[in-house]
Amino acid sequence: MQNALVPVKTDATHDELIQLVSFILDQEEYGVDVLKVREIIRMPVVTRVPNTPHYVEGVINLRGKVVPIICMRKKFGLIESENDKQTRIMVMDMDGELMGFIVDSVSEVIRISGSEIQPSPAMVAGGIDQECIAGVINQAERLLVLLNLEKMFSRDEKNLFTGM
Repeated sequence: MQNALVPVKTDATHDELIQLVSFILDQEEYGVDVLKVREIIRMPVVTRVPNTPHYVEGVINLRGKVVPIICMRKKFGLIESENDKQTRIMVMDMDGELMGFIVDSVSEVIRISGSEIQPSPAMVAGGIDQECIAGVINQAERLLVLLNLEKMFSRDEKNLFTGM
């Protein structure tokens, strides 16, 4: 798996500490590599863009840079809900381009050992493309699904976002 969030485990990386930003989406907890997250912002006014995929909410102006905004609920085929005071946009670096991802709430930054990451069962994906799931972490009484968001979009979709 090239460019995976978590490299193939060798003895050296097995116990490596990894930091993740955890967030909630439809009452489930997910995590992404903290190094990919540029900032977390409250919901601004999003400008709609015609002829974009259904999961693209539009664009925002972030300090002079136009950033496409993706609704994670729509992308994953989850039931839509109203944005509330907990709703956030996670602005992330995706192959050198900034993209914003709307999530229900951001939980915390957690540190885990590489040995805690387990491969995801085939049935765990639901509406999520299996390829973008980097693994599952079982911590105490919670399961956290690790995402590799760069694997979530096809080459054509990435080209579309670059043109926005």
